[in-house]
Amino acid sequence: MVHIVPDAETRPFWAAIAAGELHLQRCDTCGTAVFYPRAVCPHCFTGTLSWFRAAGTGTVHAYTVVHRAFGEFAAQVPFTVALVDLDEGVRMLTRIVGARPDEVRIGARVRLEITRLGDGAGDENPALPCFRLAEQA
Repeated sequence: MVHIVPDAETRPFWAAIAAGELHLQRCDTCGTAVFYPRAVCPHCFTGTLSWFRAAGTGTVHAYTVVHRAFGEFAAQVPFTVALVDLDEGVRMLTRIVGARPDEVRIGARVRLEITRLGDGAGDENPALPCFRLAEQA
């Protein structure tokens, strides 16, 4: 079972995902978008980061196909894990859903799709930010 345990930096991110949105941070000093959530800008090292709603669109930078997994993921193989370059300028490790692994290509446009592990809502079935090929959305 997957458990997500938000801390002070990640709580706004996971709350937005649970609400069906993707929120990122932007540095108030240098203006750079930041992902993963953190307390200090990795570009200019100031602690002035604000949250904003991201478009939820991007491009596949790289991907791999998982053929062996454990736990609740074992029944889902094969599945695609990708690095997605979001339009806001950050890169996110995520899953590509709704497409066979042979349909995914580097450079393919993708759109956010919030998915839940398991059936239903609640902490036992956390919401996760995944992506779907844009032509399938």
